[in-house]
Amino acid sequence: MLNFLDRDLSVAPEGYNRWLVPPAALAIHLAIGQVYAFSVFKNPLLAYDHSWNLKAIGYIFSIAIAFLGISAAVFGAWLEKAGPRRAMFYAAICFSAGFFIAAAGTSMHSLPLIYLGYGVVGGIGLGLGYISPVSTLIKWFPDRPGLATGLAIMGFGGGAMIGGPLAIQLMAYFKSAGQPSIPFTFMTMGAAYFIFMMFGVFTIRVPREGWKPGGWSGTNKASALISTHNVAVSEAWKTPQFVLLWIILFCNVTAGIGILEQASPMIQDFFKGHIDAVAAGGFVGLLSIFNMAGRFFWASMSDFLGRKVTYFIFFTLGPILFFTLPLTRGDHLNSVPLFVVIAVVILSMYGGGFATIPAYLKDLFGGYNVSAIHGRLLTAWSTAGIVGPLIVNGILDHYVANHMNRQDAYPLILHIMCGLLVVGFVANLSVRPVAERYWLNETRQAAQHAAH
Repeated sequence: MLNFLDRDLSVAPEGYNRWLVPPAALAIHLAIGQVYAFSVFKNPLLAYDHSWNLKAIGYIFSIAIAFLGISAAVFGAWLEKAGPRRAMFYAAICFSAGFFIAAAGTSMHSLPLIYLGYGVVGGIGLGLGYISPVSTLIKWFPDRPGLATGLAIMGFGGGAMIGGPLAIQLMAYFKSAGQPSIPFTFMTMGAAYFIFMMFGVFTIRVPREGWKPGGWSGTNKASALISTHNVAVSEAWKTPQFVLLWIILFCNVTAGIGILEQASPMIQDFFKGHIDAVAAGGFVGLLSIFNMAGRFFWASMSDFLGRKVTYFIFFTLGPILFFTLPLTRGDHLNSVPLFVVIAVVILSMYGGGFATIPAYLKDLFGGYNVSAIHGRLLTAWSTAGIVGPLIVNGILDHYVANHMNRQDAYPLILHIMCGLLVVGFVANLSVRPVAERYWLNETRQAAQHAAH
């Protein structure tokens, strides 16, 4: 059976419709995007074992995101050789196994086992699943690389819209049936997601050598940043461009997490007595929708605007919005609609940053090693996933510990995010074409391709 996973057996036949490929990518990303809904397990886990606290439970999510970036960096080059089908299959195994190990950990009241399952093993599945469809879609849509990455990564942003309600319904069902709700929910979700991800595994196809879309000349919109040359992953990470894009992604993600990670408590703190937990939950759902939609919208727009201009918009509009957001509070403008509008625009750009970065990489380094390069760049996400919550929770805890009004901590948090976006603005402005000395010469490229 494993022979079916070989890259050669996933090459598309003559006349294959490239629009059949995005659903395969979406199947993977809609599944692994469940990690964004992990917060629905926080309170049930607290109630399940009273010796656990929010900080300890919060590490589960942080470990998963950290291993997403680590595994993407480690296995990115292997993926280029193995092909997307094998990588997606292993992603499904790891992601599902993570749920089963976490179920055992919950039953045994062992947080370390949950860390190992959902965090480490599941996180490896996240990393493999996240990068595996990206380079495939870029190869199928060389004329619209932004659209291609938006189609795939859009699913990750929307995964919480499926994973959150599914987990809540399953926990309620098993609880009413007198069963251990969290372990049974973990096991059910592990099995369901494995089956769902198998759709992507069996339907993914790669284009045959030399394939081009009909009517495409082989060149995109003229830009000095769009290279016609390829850069190997071993050289790409040494370039100033890689460092700048790492800073760009880190700043954009850290700022976005400042809203996403604290969304429900923030809107309740800003408008005390006017917004309850139910309304705050609806707000979080709205953020998820704009996070998902922004991935497709901004990445698609970047095909027309250019990647650098798109990030210019993020890093120009973003600081203004972050600076304005504290002014919407109940003791200032007291405008819930304005707060919501600003927050959803910020989250659309947060999602758009994720979806645009692979196309930015493709422009600068070519498509030859884009998965491997993208994998290494995702360490910026891992770092942001730790730094962002540390900034937010650290400042909030400081205010509470010193008996200060928690609401007054938000302006400081949001102004720090403003500063990060300004750093991202400078980094984006500094991006230049990759120097010729890093290019992969055609002879070496042909030899490496034959070795694959």
